[in-house]
Amino acid sequence: MKRIIRFIKKTLMWIVVAFFASTILSVVLLRWVPVWFTPLMFIRLGQQVSAGQEMTLHHHWVPYEEISPSLPLAVMGSEDARFLEHHGFDYKAIEHAAIRNLKHPEKNKIGASTISQQTAKNVFLWPGRSWVRKGFEVYFTALIELVWSKQRIMEVYLNSIEMGEGIYGADAVAEWHFHKTAAQLTKEECALIAATLPNPRRYNSARPSAYVLKRQKRILHEMRFVRPLSSASSENK
Repeated sequence: MKRIIRFIKKTLMWIVVAFFASTILSVVLLRWVPVWFTPLMFIRLGQQVSAGQEMTLHHHWVPYEEISPSLPLAVMGSEDARFLEHHGFDYKAIEHAAIRNLKHPEKNKIGASTISQQTAKNVFLWPGRSWVRKGFEVYFTALIELVWSKQRIMEVYLNSIEMGEGIYGADAVAEWHFHKTAAQLTKEECALIAATLPNPRRYNSARPSAYVLKRQKRILHEMRFVRPLSSASSENK
């Protein structure tokens, strides 16, 4: 019996060591290596097959410098205004969301996920709301904030996030919705893309609804107050 217990303890120890070693190595490698595929891409392909649909996947990795400078401003204005100030978690936003959800339980719950958290989820995890997945999300968020720069987090985010049905990343949505490259996107188009991100499979930046156009207008206003990543990079030099 003691031998079995020792074996189980040793096995669990090696599992834990292998987990931390593999995840840390992955994060370090992805500091430089492009993210060509994400778990969500494979999940969506599986969903398409099970629904009898044609498999659709549009994704082109492009460097940060080849993305319109308005797009980072738009997603920060829409998703995470304090992206350059926090270290992965916006505690003010978390507190605000918790209070609002408690006061108005009848309404749709709002979240407080930062761009860093969404990047960690997109690249390393699966969609869902379980506490286990949330725990892994916290771990990977802290890890990428420690290893990657803010610009790298934004670069991976803009290249991996779902932006339409079978469309992932800035360059793919620019091509399929606006017939141009990510570098050629206008400020208005960037705000339109950001306006769909709460639910890009429901809202279409190529055919915006009145709700999306209303969000676009608000995001264009917020973009005027967002500090660009370039200024943050120059301050860190």
